[in-house]
Amino acid sequence: MLKLDGLTKTYAGQRGVNSISFEIAPGEVVGFVGPNGAGKTTTLRMIAGTLEPDQGTVQLMGHDVWSNRQTAQAVMGYLPEHAPLYDDMTPRSYLDFLLSARGVARKQRPDLLTQAAKRTQIEDVLDRRIEGLSKGYRRRVALAGALAHDPPVLILDEPSDGLDPNQKRVTHALIRELSPGRIILISTHQLDEAATLCSRLILIAEGQVRADQSPADFAAQNPEGRIEDVFYRLTAGPSPTASNPDEAQT
Repeated sequence: MLKLDGLTKTYAGQRGVNSISFEIAPGEVVGFVGPNGAGKTTTLRMIAGTLEPDQGTVQLMGHDVWSNRQTAQAVMGYLPEHAPLYDDMTPRSYLDFLLSARGVARKQRPDLLTQAAKRTQIEDVLDRRIEGLSKGYRRRVALAGALAHDPPVLILDEPSDGLDPNQKRVTHALIRELSPGRIILISTHQLDEAATLCSRLILIAEGQVRADQSPADFAAQNPEGRIEDVFYRLTAGPSPTASNPDEAQT
């Protein structure tokens, strides 16, 4: 289980994330939604162990992300919003490098690499330099990197960013395929994507959880069943200026 308890992060005296708590069990695909500057990316970075919270804890499959970070990260695949790629590498060498860095034995890497490439449909560009790939392919290479070691937990920040409609369809089908038995948390600005893919929506605004329920229950709060209207009602109003440059684009 993924469990957040009182997760808090302050930037320049302002609470970017304010005592967030929730749990996600295996088999759940949860959408993490909210307006720009709400605290989504900050929260995902703390879950992934790349940003330390001021207060609170993250437990992942029984491991504390900060006191036992290496073990926790070993069971996690993390796709940042702006995932770093090495332009002088090919997708094949990049994925092999990631698997090596995770301590995967050399003889196991080819099968895992092939599996990740097939899942993300990048087989036809495996041996091209990353710098020459389109934005959509680059995003899928980054997603393949998160999936390469076949983790039981996936933390995905805007997984469909830069993808065309056909690529989005493939990515959505992949998430559905991977969901049984896995914990999947997806941050997205696309409410229709979240409603289609996710069994729960956690809505965050001004660093706090405003709602946590199924897409159907969200839609039921509006007479016409429009999630967008419910989103606006729960998040409308002045939003504090994000002092964290990363969060300003969230």
